[in-house]
This record gives sequence, structure tokens and C-alpha cells, in this order.
Amino acid sequence: MRTLAILHAAQFVTLAGPRRPRVGAELGELAIVRDGGMLVRDGIVVATGSSDEIERIAPNETSIVDANGRVVLPGFVDAHAHPVFGGDRLDEFEMRTRGASYEEIAARGGGIRSTVRKTRVATEEQLQQRALKHARWFLQCGTTTVEAKSGYGLSLADELKILRVIRDLKEETPLELVPTFLGAHAVPDEYQDAPERYVDLVANEMLPQVAAERLAEYCDVFCEPGYFDLEMSGRLLTAAKAFGLGLRMHADQLTNSGGANLAAELSATTADHLEQTEDDGIAALKKGGVQPVLLPGSVYSLGKTRYPRAREMIRAGLAVVLATDFNPGSSPTPSMPMVLSLACTQMKMTPAEGVTAATINAAYSLARGQKIGSLEPGKVANFVVLDCADYRELAYYFGAPQISSVYIRGQRVWQAM
Repeated sequence: MRTLAILHAAQFVTLAGPRRPRVGAELGELAIVRDGGMLVRDGIVVATGSSDEIERIAPNETSIVDANGRVVLPGFVDAHAHPVFGGDRLDEFEMRTRGASYEEIAARGGGIRSTVRKTRVATEEQLQQRALKHARWFLQCGTTTVEAKSGYGLSLADELKILRVIRDLKEETPLELVPTFLGAHAVPDEYQDAPERYVDLVANEMLPQVAAERLAEYCDVFCEPGYFDLEMSGRLLTAAKAFGLGLRMHADQLTNSGGANLAAELSATTADHLEQTEDDGIAALKKGGVQPVLLPGSVYSLGKTRYPRAREMIRAGLAVVLATDFNPGSSPTPSMPMVLSLACTQMKMTPAEGVTAATINAAYSLARGQKIGSLEPGKVANFVVLDCADYRELAYYFGAPQISSVYIRGQRVWQAM
């Protein structure tokens, strides 16, 4: 039996609270313990409290981690990411600096389909090695759980290849990965003139095989004109639900096309992006119990200016989530601290709201809120020690490396040099 005590955190950010996603004013309640500590046994939180209290109850053989006046908070939970892909999109990045839009690049055969071509020619071993590098990046940024989407294969064999890489990565990295099938990410080159046939392929061949091999927990679809319209998206998500998969959606990213409303109608777990969502979509998400996953990194990276309406969503009582949208084209960042900075400066979320959205609310959006996302007795001891004395510094000093060490199940998995 291994016992660990973390002591003398200037701010021990527990996120203790109701056993559900946080809404409204609750997003700003971090349940901070000053000069706080935590007792961990076999990777599970036993107790939290003042350092004096933890020292009194710690067994003699307890290993001690002295936070030495730094911040301790739950590991980040990244609820929207695309960590497995081949190649890069550096040329497209430069094209955007010269004035080309994301939509123009996609219309020329770039964008998602460009990465698909590179991913298809990569072997599983090559994809795994690249994804292991990405996993290290996530850990170095303080993230301990990542939702991992497929979507760069767009054929039965290649989508299965990506999902198997995600499955096998679980044995190679301490990072917890939550697999999502995103076969409906774009219509591949060979089906450009027959998108309905590709929808048939996803519904009738890909989904059954993914479900049979238990390679995914969720199904996602890029619901957007030019990708998958409302009818196509509804058909695919309804089929996924019949196979027992949870539902997620890329919705209203480029246009206000009704994606948020469809997510509500289907009782999806999340609707992601939502840059173009208006009041009716926000109201529908609230009525449907859908969690919005906001991705300010993609807005920033694409050079756009319209960010999701986070304040209106919070006022409406939605359990807002923040995520990186890590991918090679529109958001090539694994950094949740950077996302927190964007959330504060561009969407006017408070630092506390940002932390809640990136931890406990994100955990509930992945059906893991009872196990991770906060530091409370009975939960898994996934936590980060920050090289600062106030949690607000994370969003304040954007771009500065402030992650001192990262622990998963009470084991240190990364430490700054």
C-alpha cells in the first residue's frame, strides 16, 4: 500500500462541490484550501484539508511532496482533441498568413482532407510514435485526461487504424485517453461527387465495426454545410446511439446552421465549437441538457474574431467546458493554460470559471465526473503542481511554462527540469 501526502500548497484547489457539472455562480467556486494538503493511498484521494490536518493523519511511512507555497489543482481534462494524425499543415498555416481563409484552403483540397491523405499512408507504428509525442505535450501542459477523436482516415480501414492506435496508446502513456469515432469529419476525395454514399459507408460499415470492436465510447460528426448537413448528421448520430455510443457534435463553427438545435433534439452529451450559435441555440442546449465545449484556440489559430458567447451560456445555466481542439490544421496547441488565457481575454470568463470548465465540467462531459476533475476523497489523484502561488497566474502569464510537476493516480509522470 503506497501512501502519499502533498503538503504546504499556497492554494490547494480542490473543486469540491456538488456531484454534477457546475453551472452559474458555481463555476467560480473552486473550494480552495490555503496552506492545503492531501493524503493519497494507492492512487486514490483519502483526505484533503490544511497541511496540519493532513500531517496529523498521515501514517509514518507516508511519502511527502512539499508543494512549498505553490498551487496544486486537478489535472486538466481536455474534452476535445484530435491527437492521432499524419504529417502537418505548415503550408496551409503560411497560406493563412498570406490571407487565405480556412474555407478557401479546404475548397482547394486542403484542410481536413489534406491530413487524411497523409494519415492514410502512415503505418500504425508511425502514427503511434507521433501520437506519443503529442501525449508528452499534453502531460507537460498539465493535462491528465484527453478525449481522442479519429477522423483523419475516412475509410473503414483507416478509421479503425486510428482508433486502434488510440487504444494501444493507453498501454504506452499514463495519459488517459477517451476514444471518439469521427468518421463523419469530412467527405473524402473519392466521395466528393457522392456524399450520400459516404454517409452510407459510415452508417452501415464503419459504425458496426467500431461498435463490434469496442473501439470508441462516443461518436462525433462535423455538422456544417459543405461537410455533413443536418439530415446527414442526424442520421449518423441516431445510428451511433443505436449502437450504444454517446453523442458529440462539431456544431455551428463556421455558420449558424442549426447544429446546436440538433444536438439538443438528439440529447447529445456535448455540442462543440458553437462560435456562431445565437440565443435560440443556447436556449435549446439548456433545454436539452447538452454541455457546450468551447474551443477558443481554433478561433485564435484561424485568425477569426468571433468567439463563442461564453457569458450568455453561463447566464443561461449551461455547464460550460473548455478544450484545446488540438489538431494539425485549425488549433495546433495542446496547451490548456493557453486556452484559459483565451477564455479570459476573448470570452470574458473569469480565471475561476476557466479552471472549472477545464477540469470538473470537462470530466462530466466525458462521463468521468465521479472519478476525476476534482480532488475529493474517493476520486483518482490526478493533479498538477504549478510554479506559482495564485491559480490566476495560469491565464495571466500566457505562454509561460508554469507546470512544475504532473501526477496521475498519485504517481509523478512529468516534472520540469
